[in-house]
Amino acid sequence: MTTTPFKPAWWCRSAHLQTLWPYLFRTVPVPVYRRERLELPDGDFIDVDWIDGCDDAPIVILLHGLEGGSDSHYVRAICGRLGAIGARCAVMHFRGCSGEPNRLARGYHSGDTADLACFVEYLKRLSPSSILGAIGYSLGGNVLLKWCGETGKDCPLSFAVTVSVPFDLMVAADTLDAGLSRIYQWWLVRSLKRTARHKMELGLLDYREAEIGPLKTFTEFDDKVTAPLHGFANAEDYYRRSSSRPWLGKIRIPALLLQAADDPFMKPAGIPEQKELSDSVRLELYQHGGHVGFVSGGRPFIGRYWLDERITEYIRSRLSLYRP
Repeated sequence: MTTTPFKPAWWCRSAHLQTLWPYLFRTVPVPVYRRERLELPDGDFIDVDWIDGCDDAPIVILLHGLEGGSDSHYVRAICGRLGAIGARCAVMHFRGCSGEPNRLARGYHSGDTADLACFVEYLKRLSPSSILGAIGYSLGGNVLLKWCGETGKDCPLSFAVTVSVPFDLMVAADTLDAGLSRIYQWWLVRSLKRTARHKMELGLLDYREAEIGPLKTFTEFDDKVTAPLHGFANAEDYYRRSSSRPWLGKIRIPALLLQAADDPFMKPAGIPEQKELSDSVRLELYQHGGHVGFVSGGRPFIGRYWLDERITEYIRSRLSLYRP
């Protein structure tokens, strides 16, 4: 069955309802994961949660959003669907997002592609005959697109899918510091500060509460914490060098970008134009959908999750090209 273009549920049209409904009300079974720890060259580690399958089955890497992980509703949902079409799922947690603090003061950020590159190299050694693909949500999508652009024609993935990407991090930070979008900023910055405080208690971060406590916005947190920990001059330098938008024209593998114009994390000015995309990139931009929402369905308050259907359909079509 071909997925029709997205049409929001009549009872869930607003951007904020689209964003919050799956998070608050969607019930998704928790998959049975197998956890694996990958040691990194700098002495740190990342944890990977696997949904296993046949040894030579395709592997789809899942990259979660800011402060997400394998328990995020969108990750749990797509894992079940991908398993049904014969793919293995590998949820790559960014540093410190697997429920255990990472070992170093540094953590993860929106433009850090080195850990993804390390993980892909590991997968190529682990299962050299398997097709590799990836799905990235929000921050994870930014990381994925930036890396695909950096690697260009040498990218080892057969396909990529992204959802609700903050292509321009400066625009995203400004968007989240205005109007009702401040709700999401408050929630996420609070989580980032909680993580920082935990690492302070463990002696991994040399900050005082007087420095962390007053931080209210992404720009303030990134200027004070993210940028200096990861080698950037300031928040502006971090946003400029980590945004995926400049890399979209260099992508050479098939890539599907699913985006909503009403995403409360990104103003329309932050969404790339067609001329910025390479010929292998398909941007599906819908007027509604919110941030990782895309809730459809005609029955009152019973959501149909179009996003999972579209992603599964696309990946099935890509995999069919490699099957006899």
